[in-house]
Amino acid sequence: MFFRKNHTETGPDVVLIGAGIMSATLGMMLKELQPELTIEIFERLDVAAAESSDAWNNAGTGHSAFCELNYTPEREDGTVDTSKAVKIAESFEVSKQFWAYLIQQDHITLPENFIRSIPHMSFVWGDNNVNFLKKRHEALTKCHLFKGMEYAEDPGQLREWMPLVMEGRDPAQPVAATRMEIGTDVNFGALTRCMFDQLKKMDGVTIHFNHNVRKLRRMPDGRWRIKVKERASGDKRKVYTRFVFIGAGGGSLPLLMKSDIPEGKGYGGFPVGGQWLKCVNPAVIEQHQAKVYGKASVGSPPMSVPHLDTRFINGKKELLFGPYAGFSTRFLKNGSLLDLPLSISPTNLRPMVAAGIKNIPLTEYLINQVRQSEEDRLAALRDYYPNARAEDWQLENAGQRVQVIKKDPRHGGVLEFGTEMVSAADGSLAALLGASPGASTVVSIMLSLLERCFPDKLNSAEWQAKIKEMVPSYGQSLGEDGQLLEEVRAWTSEVLGLRHIEMLR
Repeated sequence: MFFRKNHTETGPDVVLIGAGIMSATLGMMLKELQPELTIEIFERLDVAAAESSDAWNNAGTGHSAFCELNYTPEREDGTVDTSKAVKIAESFEVSKQFWAYLIQQDHITLPENFIRSIPHMSFVWGDNNVNFLKKRHEALTKCHLFKGMEYAEDPGQLREWMPLVMEGRDPAQPVAATRMEIGTDVNFGALTRCMFDQLKKMDGVTIHFNHNVRKLRRMPDGRWRIKVKERASGDKRKVYTRFVFIGAGGGSLPLLMKSDIPEGKGYGGFPVGGQWLKCVNPAVIEQHQAKVYGKASVGSPPMSVPHLDTRFINGKKELLFGPYAGFSTRFLKNGSLLDLPLSISPTNLRPMVAAGIKNIPLTEYLINQVRQSEEDRLAALRDYYPNARAEDWQLENAGQRVQVIKKDPRHGGVLEFGTEMVSAADGSLAALLGASPGASTVVSIMLSLLERCFPDKLNSAEWQAKIKEMVPSYGQSLGEDGQLLEEVRAWTSEVLGLRHIEMLR
């Protein structure tokens, strides 16, 4: 309904704010669904995917819940809750389908530029944690999404899987690990830039770099007036559109607040920075070929889950360890120190104060992280790589994350550690807030946006047929249909050049 213009209207059908993975995916989807659409994209930096989507600024795991222990919490009765892990695993399979479609349509370059097979492992030590991991493995492998996951406590087997992790470890220490052969490493920065390269070639798409979106206002006729400023020249202009998507990472919250939609009232944000230890010794890098995730320390937030992580960035194999958290009032890596104070308003003050009081341990954790010395960081690394030497590693800054704070009827405000889609009641504006596992679940997120904002078009025969071409499993549950999952995984693995293991029957 928002794409139908009258004869007096000018401006694009759609405005996308932010040139990251979210806007790229939505832009590609909309142009596939309705090729005649006109789209304008505004990005404050001079290149696409330079903030949260950049390879150095995110974990790049291809989050599928194979190894992330925080997605499978232990209940009070000792059982393991797998519901979130199943949902995330399904969503990543959906993302792979869309990427495979883009490759088959020659819309993006060869798959090895952005996605590779790499085993996903969970590693723990201590009797309690070993017992938890064993229960987790038993619970997850009841679902066919996790068939093929291996479990081992034998040190000899673990040395084969991850030699760096086992070298120099106390042989008396109880240890265990799970291994999923079909894990992936995803360079979301490379993927995002591939999609924007294709969007630039399409009729009716214009990308504006070095442009700040300053204001958004709803007009009486239902359109949005967007004020933008070119950073270099200072030139200002107004853009009118029927639909706005705010996918600006940490910059989404301030823009949502400027839109003044009722649905955005009460949202706040808590910024958390990150750092990595990057290995600079090629001999060490070559000895590790896995993503090894551990368990967050007691009292630590989910974002602090440590991992020894093989990455492929700009065609080069890298080895990272972290993340080490930090605090900054910036909402973006290239943002302003005033981002946090300027985001506080009368509508979100109470939720932010309530969430702050409830999350005092998080504040203490961040303070301790900021105060860490080089020796402290090395000690954390040696929990996962006992023979680590300081001279083989250097500290690198990662990206900023803004965790969502929203109203809560019982507690006044709650801090969320995921992603949150906020949309206007009439579907004319949508904003994505939050962080991990956002990029890995991007296609499911954008399908949800289409359902919210364009229900009439989505239910049309034309859109339904096209969506099922882009995502063959659309409307079906991969967590419930094992045969469908096997077919989808076989197809995407072949197209994306990934390792595929036939599911156990």
